[in-house]
Order: sequence, then structure tokens, then C-alpha cells
Amino acid sequence: MNRDYKQYTDYLFNQVPMFQNVGSSAYKEGLENTLVLDEHFGHPHRQFRTIHVAGTNGKGSCSHAIASILQEAGYKVGLFTSPHLVDFRERIRVNGEKVSEEYVMDFIDNERVFFEPLRPTFFELTTAMAFKYFAEQKVDVAVIEVGLGGRLDCTNIITPDLAIITNISFDHTALLGNTLEQIAREKAGIIKAGVPVVIGETNDETRPVFLATAKAQDAPIHFAEEHQERNDYEFELKGAYQVKNLQTILCAVAQLIKAGYEIGETDISNGLMHVTSNTGLMGRWQTLQQEPTVICDTGHNVGGICYVAKQLREQKCDTLRIVFGMVGDKDVNGVLALMPQDATYYFCQASVRRSMPSSELAELAQKHGLHGTTFGTVLKEARRSDLVFVGGSSYVVADLMGYIEKIRRISTIVAK
Repeated sequence: MNRDYKQYTDYLFNQVPMFQNVGSSAYKEGLENTLVLDEHFGHPHRQFRTIHVAGTNGKGSCSHAIASILQEAGYKVGLFTSPHLVDFRERIRVNGEKVSEEYVMDFIDNERVFFEPLRPTFFELTTAMAFKYFAEQKVDVAVIEVGLGGRLDCTNIITPDLAIITNISFDHTALLGNTLEQIAREKAGIIKAGVPVVIGETNDETRPVFLATAKAQDAPIHFAEEHQERNDYEFELKGAYQVKNLQTILCAVAQLIKAGYEIGETDISNGLMHVTSNTGLMGRWQTLQQEPTVICDTGHNVGGICYVAKQLREQKCDTLRIVFGMVGDKDVNGVLALMPQDATYYFCQASVRRSMPSSELAELAQKHGLHGTTFGTVLKEARRSDLVFVGGSSYVVADLMGYIEKIRRISTIVAK
């Protein structure tokens, strides 16, 4: 029987609550379903070592970079991240290779009788699939990115060799809390008894939370800001925010070496230089085209956009053209207040239910001195010396990547 992979992913996206479509209603407090699924599959996460990565921004870049370094060091590395941009399988990789379509379809066919009565969320089910796959692939270590928060995230059943919390800023406040202290407390929930933790960035509100949690758990704590690591590595990821991510990554690698991982200077250097080819990472200040220059970035909240906006202001070009969309449950006004005013805007609406209508976004943007249209053929209007930036939401970037992939497939078919 021929099976249609798209039908299976549509089932995953539509039959179980998926955060990118429905927002907070897809977030389920507690680990009950996760523990039931974990027991059903024989506790697969206990069969490999893990590294756990949380944080408001930067956790994806840090996860991919650490996985890349471990691959260069000769480890067989699982990588579990979210969200995906084009294909669901981006979430689950081993040494950069996506889980196969057949595995995804087999998992659903073989296990739906068990999991459908549980009514798991999309992320609960995806996490169970990832852990099962990594165990079957006999990975040496898996880098596990937290989905949302930390304390109640369904990845938090692991006991890792190292926990990493990149930074804390305002995002998902309806679920995690309205103060940085409350959000930090949720993220600090990944700190386990005796397990070293690396903290990327802190401030007066978050630092005491991390110190108190680490002390209660008797967990050695390391603040990347205070560690002087070698800083002359060439990092493939070029966003301005990657400077702080790199410090976090290097501090984390130092702790892994201390924990017995065999990682050399060449492994670190090569891993940092080949993150995208080793792991398939996309959408981090990624240059897609020259003349005109087209750059995309998945930054989508105040903490992430502040770096993106600053970097956009520093770009040398004739006209800065910004294709911009957001989801409605973010701090839209806070983000718009950061964006450069001397740019031509093309407001859009990503193809997920949570997206803010482009007309509503354009109206809000005008109040912040940002002007443009809600449609337009930006690349046809752009001159060779212009810069086109696409962002505001991971889902806007995902739509762009999906379009590029569609054009690539058509071109391949025509060429044949």
C-alpha cells in the first residue's frame, strides 16, 4: 500500500493540539501524558546521554552548534529541536540527517491505537517519537531543546549530563509568568540534582533565581558571562546576537570536556564553522540571495528582535525593504517599537492560525512610524543594491523557506 507522507503530517498537525496553530490551548501543564508515553516505549531516554537546552532566545542556535561540535568529535548525535520551518522531520535528526518519512508514518500507524485515547499534544507525541528514534538509532548523546518553559516541558523527564539556559526575556507570558523572575523560575526547572548548569545571560531579576535553584539542587552553576573562553573562533552563524550565544556554547563545551567528553580544539573550530551543513540549521540571519541581498531571521520577540533591528540599521544598502509578519500573542507593539523607521515595509500574514492579519499589523506599525503596504512584489521592486529582510515570526520565515523549496522542486522536475 502506498502511503502519503503529507497525509500523516497533516494528521499530526491537525488531530493533536499543535502550539503553532492554536497557541496556549496546545500547552498542557504537567507531565502525565509524557510519563505514560515514556513507560509505554520502555523509557528510551535512559538509553543515551543527553544535554538539555532552555532559554527564551538562542536555544536553537546553541543546540545546533553543540550538536555540530559533538559530531566533529566523532559522537553519534541526536538533535531534537522546534519548530520546524519546512518539514516536520527537521525536528528529529541524527548526525544532521532527518528522521525518515517511513519512520514517522510507521510510528503513527503502529502507535495510534495506544496514544489516541490519551489525547496527547503535538509536542508530547513528537517528544516521545524523538526519544524512541534516538534509542533505536543508538545515539551516543542527544541534544534536547526545551519546547516551552522548562519545569513542565515534556522534555524535562531526562537527567542530562549538562543543562544550559541561554537567557531570559519576555515571551509566552500568559503561560510562564509576567515577570522575568517568574519566567526564570520556569526555565530553571530543568536544573537537576547534581547536574552542572551553564547560564548564558543574567540580570538582577534572574540571577538570584538560578543561584537559589542550583543551590537547592546541589548543582554546580557556571555563568558564561564570567568565563573567559578562547574567543577567536570563526562562527558560521553571523547574527549579532550570536556573539553571546558563542560565549554560552564555549562555556558549555568546557563543562562537557570536564565531564569526560573527548572534544578537541579542532572539533570546536570545525563544529562552529560547519553548523548548517552538519545539522541543517536554517533561518539564523541567513543570506538567501545576493543583488539584491535577501536575509531572513527567525527572531520573533522583543529579546530577539532588539539584536535584529540593531543589525538592520547597520547594513549598508540603498533601500531597506522589510517583509514582516507576527503572531498575535506576542508583544507586537514592543517589537514594532524596535524596528527601523527608515525602511519600506511589506506587511504579511503567515499561514498559521495565530498570525496577526496583515492589515491590523500595518495599522499598528503606523503608530510606530513604520510605513508600507500589506502586499507587493518586493523582489521585483528591489534594486540590486537594496537589502530585503524577511522576518518578525518563525512562521513567516517558514513560509518563505517552503516557497523556495517548492520552486526548487519544480525546477528539478522541469530540468528532468
